[in-house]
Amino acid sequence: MTRRLLLGYLSLAVLTLLSLGIPLGYVYGRAEREQIISLAEDEAESVSAFASLSIMAGREQRELPNRARHCAERIRGRVVIVGDDGRLLATSHPLSATESRNLVSRPEIAAALRGRDAIDVRTSTIGGVRYLSVAAPVAHGDELQGAVRLTVPTHAVEARVHRIWLLLAVGGLAILTAVAAVGLVFARWASRPILELERFAHRLADGRFTTPAPVTSGPPEVRSLAATFNQTAARLEHLLASQRAFAAEASHQLKTPLAALRLRLDNLEAEMAGHARDGLGAAITETDRLARMVEGLLAMARLEESAVTPEPVDLDQVCAERLRTWSPLFDRHKAHLALLGDRVGQALAVPGAIEQILDNLLSNALRATPLGSTVTMVLRCSAADRRHLPARPAWIELHVIDEGPGMTADQRRRAFDRFWRAPGAPKGGTGLGLSLVQRLAHASGGEAALARAPGGGLDATIRLRPASRAAQGRPPQGRPSRIGLPRRVRSDRSTPGSAPSPPSVRSSA
Repeated sequence: MTRRLLLGYLSLAVLTLLSLGIPLGYVYGRAEREQIISLAEDEAESVSAFASLSIMAGREQRELPNRARHCAERIRGRVVIVGDDGRLLATSHPLSATESRNLVSRPEIAAALRGRDAIDVRTSTIGGVRYLSVAAPVAHGDELQGAVRLTVPTHAVEARVHRIWLLLAVGGLAILTAVAAVGLVFARWASRPILELERFAHRLADGRFTTPAPVTSGPPEVRSLAATFNQTAARLEHLLASQRAFAAEASHQLKTPLAALRLRLDNLEAEMAGHARDGLGAAITETDRLARMVEGLLAMARLEESAVTPEPVDLDQVCAERLRTWSPLFDRHKAHLALLGDRVGQALAVPGAIEQILDNLLSNALRATPLGSTVTMVLRCSAADRRHLPARPAWIELHVIDEGPGMTADQRRRAFDRFWRAPGAPKGGTGLGLSLVQRLAHASGGEAALARAPGGGLDATIRLRPASRAAQGRPPQGRPSRIGLPRRVRSDRSTPGSAPSPPSVRSSA
């Protein structure tokens, strides 16, 4: 911001200096030229009057050469006097025969010999020196007696004009330097509180807002903005503290009565009559569902109330660990779980997010997959990002693919809504699993999407950013390498809701 303010001040100063300095230079140059022309015209008229008197008195041969030399010394130029017939009467400098014959053909002398009271001003270059020529007629009354031509060197005038342009340039640079110094001080004074406010905003976004932003410096508008920001931050901190307290209290107050209720229902099973056991089983199922719903809501509340910075997570290791954890449960349900794909290395994710995402997706896939089918986890890198050298993958993709009934396009669009469950979904789900998956993916800087699998099931895709260039594997080429159990690749199903899960599952889908 300081740089932009300073550039704005300098641009305004440059425009002002150019709009004033350039016209001033042109006006001064024109004034100098008009002054030398006026002096040359006065000298030409003076010499013309003297020559007219000398010609009338018949003393032109004796007086005119001296007068021409004296005038040439005074103006540091040259003087030529010719008669009405064009013959040379006097000159301040030697002329060759050719130059003497060609005097009448010179435009300014010819113009003076043709008119009365006519002064012709021309510029020419003689011997590399620029001259200003002034010609005046020599006349007595109506009688034309000859012409006078003066040539005045203009290098002195040009030198003065060049000095003025140089002074204007140096003065402009000095003014720009002063404007830059003053503008830098003012820009820093104006931008420093804004930069401080930006730093405090970043700290607030990272959850590290401990002290309020200063409101004692900068323009009044910035101080007012800082005060408003502090009020907003204080209110937000109070709301977050209240939400943390609610999450902690709800976790204790809800989980304990639900556990006691489940225990009492289990104790009643031995005393229930046969016809009432179905109702008792339904009550136990709903109690479990309520417990999972509470766990899901608390997990989402904890995720929303805290700003966690994504960290590098080894996806290969996490997926292999989830494979070992879930394989026994899949075997009990007569299904298969496989992990395929390349080694992708580390990706950026919120701590613990990948485990919760996989638990929810695998729980949904297990609930939706038919007997004897396969659920496959696939790791792969997307197309390389050619803007970086060496090239690195733009995304790391984690797919959970099942062979279940799948979803329609409209159902896939609504699947991430809270408490939404697909029609005909297996019982026991809460409708919070996919919503939690999406929020965990977004908190990790990634994306979550559902697509139709080639085999008719559902392909749940989690895209994450690679942690570093060096830690990434190459994009898949040819046949993928297998990690874990060798199973065939199929599709994934992520029906909202939860399914039976091993003890390590943190929150049910």
